[in-house]
Amino acid sequence: MLSKNTVKFIKSLHQKKFRKQERAFFVEGAKNVTELLLSNFTVSHLLCTEKYQEENESLLSSFSGTKILLKPKELESLGTFSTNDQALAVAEIKENRSLELEKGQLILALDDIRDPGNLGTIIRIADWYGISKLLLSTNTADIYNPKVLNASMGSFTRMNFEYVDLVKKLEGSGLPIYGAFLEGMNVHELKGTAEGVLLMGNESNGISSELESIVTKKLTIPAFGKAESLNVAIATAVLCDNLRRIML
Repeated sequence: MLSKNTVKFIKSLHQKKFRKQERAFFVEGAKNVTELLLSNFTVSHLLCTEKYQEENESLLSSFSGTKILLKPKELESLGTFSTNDQALAVAEIKENRSLELEKGQLILALDDIRDPGNLGTIIRIADWYGISKLLLSTNTADIYNPKVLNASMGSFTRMNFEYVDLVKKLEGSGLPIYGAFLEGMNVHELKGTAEGVLLMGNESNGISSELESIVTKKLTIPAFGKAESLNVAIATAVLCDNLRRIML
């Protein structure tokens, strides 16, 4: 039975201030919920249809939280999806823990990425390229925003992330810092062994001047047409691909 308090609780998590207050967030849809249940997140509530329960009987056998069976229309009223005939789950927000910046790894740092869709897509891209550490400036979008989580397609469950002052975190790290700029070295000409931090900047303004001063190698994606710029998520994918290529 779905109580009014549970409805109020889940709907409050649409807003950042209540996610922060409750230390909780929600995901919806079969893929995101399944990825969440398979991860190391602590899931407190699972609201699902009979269809999802029947298709995931083995996975749900070990679930120890609160499970409520609902009809699709009831699920749709709780989340952001226009249609949802599968599931919605609530989980605990993880502590913002410091990440180790180790040599031999490729780490992604995001400076003031405000658009939730872009952030979610970048998380999915990082997961595709085997990048598991993500540094986020304090003014970057909330990773627990439903739009971010939906765009990540479950990849957020495989990310280790830290919201941090990027200048303090990266300055003196001893790692090469690759920055994305309109003017820089052609990434196609990059050689050697790529390791360190790939820094991506704001969709409109690029990398801040404070961070630009600690970038050790500016990279650019060569243009062959007349477009003014690339979407930050697409640019992240291109640069990750080239950096991974020289690491092979």
